[in-house]
Order: sequence, then C-alpha cells, then structure tokens
Amino acid sequence: MDRIEELLEMPYWVIDILPFQVPADSAGQYFAVEKYYYTGPRRPEIKKKHADILLKLNCYRDLVLAEEGEKNPAPEALVEVVLTRRVILFTGEAMIVSEPDDTCLTVYGPDEALLELLRMLAAGEGMYLWQP
Repeated sequence: MDRIEELLEMPYWVIDILPFQVPADSAGQYFAVEKYYYTGPRRPEIKKKHADILLKLNCYRDLVLAEEGEKNPAPEALVEVVLTRRVILFTGEAMIVSEPDDTCLTVYGPDEALLELLRMLAAGEGMYLWQP
C-alpha cells in the first residue's frame, strides 16, 4: 500500500476521450456532455476501449493486478475486472488506475517509453493521453 500512496502523490497522466483539459471558462456544455458519457449508453463502449488499451499494453509489458497480486492475468479476466470494478495495475514502476464509472484511465509514475507506448495505444482507440 505504501507504493500506491507514494504514486498517488506524483504527477499523473490521463488516457481520456478529450484531447486536453476543458478550461474552466469554456463556452461549451462540458458538464452536460460529461454526464451523458458517465451515465449514458456510451460508458460501456469507453470502458471496452480502456480494456483494449490494457490488453495491448500487456503484449509489451507485464501487468500486475495490485489487489490480487496476479501477474499477467488471462485476457478475459483483465477485461472482466476493467468492466466491473476499480482496478489498480502495476507495470514496472508505474501504476494505472481504472475506475468503473470513469471515462479515463489514470497513469502514475510512467517513464518516457511507457508514455510513448500509451500515446500510440490510446490513439489507436480514438483516445488521448495528456497531463492535467
């Protein structure tokens, strides 16, 4: 748990449906759109994209489910947990968090190689990697 707490204090990146953070003074209707994605029919589609990014990442790097301590879970098991509950994954020194009701993955402590790989994987799913 100490490692998790330490990583949560570090700068982080998000893999998101939007290309960058929406400014506070945006003229758009961010909160209505956000609510639609959180509660509407598109959230399961977004979570499937998260699962696909993680599956593809696991082709290049080991993934460890923090709660279970399981290294490189079966693809079906990884998808199941991403679609149904909060997941904390470790890959090397980095941590990736997936919340079941969120539209982004959060990445803590990534090195440059991991960021570049995640950037490509996110783009392949029509998503974006950025730092708040």
